[in-house]
Amino acid sequence: MRIPKSFTIESEICNYVDETKGQRSASDRVNDLLRHAIIQEQYERLEAEAAQFYTDAHSDGAETQQFQKASLRTLSRD
Repeated sequence: MRIPKSFTIESEICNYVDETKGQRSASDRVNDLLRHAIIQEQYERLEAEAAQFYTDAHSDGAETQQFQKASLRTLSRD
């Protein structure tokens, strides 16, 4: 569903959209660019979150070892 909105964009962006839209409308081109930007931003956030997780996981070596030992004991009972 499309919702009419009004945004102010820089002239360089407007020129880029006009140059790259081809036969499509400028609105379609802007929507495509925004979708790509949203996906890229989500990947960047996920990457930062993963980096933080693995940094934290390596800094807590003792806790990781305790968890692994407990997991092995649980598996050996089964």
